[in-house]
Amino acid sequence: MIGSKGDLRVVVITGASAGVGRAIAQEFASQGWWVGLMARGRAGLAGAQADVRKRGGAALVLPIDVTDAAAVERAAQEVMQHWGQIDLWINAAMATVLAPVSRITPDEFRRVTEVTYLGQVFGTQAALRHMRRQGRGTIVSIGSALAYRGIPLQAPYCAAKFATRGFLDALRAELLHEKSPVRLTEVHLPAVNTPQFDWARNKMPHRAQPVPPVHQPEAIAQAIYRAALEAPREVWLAGSAVRAIIGDAAAPALVDRLLAQDGYSGQQTEDLAHERPDNLFEPMDDLEDHGASGRFGDGARTYVTAYRPVQLRAAGMAIGFAVLYGATRLLRALTPSKEATKRSRPRKGS
Repeated sequence: MIGSKGDLRVVVITGASAGVGRAIAQEFASQGWWVGLMARGRAGLAGAQADVRKRGGAALVLPIDVTDAAAVERAAQEVMQHWGQIDLWINAAMATVLAPVSRITPDEFRRVTEVTYLGQVFGTQAALRHMRRQGRGTIVSIGSALAYRGIPLQAPYCAAKFATRGFLDALRAELLHEKSPVRLTEVHLPAVNTPQFDWARNKMPHRAQPVPPVHQPEAIAQAIYRAALEAPREVWLAGSAVRAIIGDAAAPALVDRLLAQDGYSGQQTEDLAHERPDNLFEPMDDLEDHGASGRFGDGARTYVTAYRPVQLRAAGMAIGFAVLYGATRLLRALTPSKEATKRSRPRKGS
């Protein structure tokens, strides 16, 4: 059960100053939660704090870089000192580079890995230390369909998402072994309309874009809120994410070819890219607040369907067994039996 001090419910969100993390903070504040806001950008954090208060929640601003494990632990301790509990921890911080592998430097690979993968590891470890002591809590990892299917031009990000999924699989088994009351869930997202496409490092000739269909961050945040309360093992959001994950599982070589053909153009607009600062090493929302949404709002979907992978996999296995059973029956019907074969053989001397 979430919360132990009356109606007080506390959530900590990394990457809370913009994009999906910002929308999550808004949603939880609207539901009456007290929100710890972790991110680098001062203006973005101030805007997120104002959003939370406007919606009736209380906010604690925690300006840190999630790649600094000691800073993440100090921030978690500050939340405990301030409110006395952490009911829910959501790891949403991410960074990416749009470029082919041959053009990505070692420092860029390292930075994306540290933010997108190690940021989740450090956040999870900090949350666990306090949740184990208080005997409850839920940790939510914000993942992506790209945790199951790598795409061209985002190798560091895809690799970090794959690594996060492996880390969580290992941790989940450990928590089960310990009979821990701490719950662990992953929410894998489709394309979302966030500012990331204007401030991610881009080495391609054209401006970056999400691969359609695109969803508004507020719809994603509502689905994440529901998933955080229910805490299933995993949730896949939107049919596009489901198709990407299951399609790759069914025919990875075919998906390779499709992405080789369309993966470059699908992630770039027709507008030429220009030299601009990016948020890989320094925050883009330190002096200016960019909010939750990006420039792809026209036509972006304001709803999203949540799928439980266990149900999809069970349905897929049932269909597979049915097809196998039907094929076996058909093969048997078309194949003469041994007795029929013996009867049909001509006798010697006849």
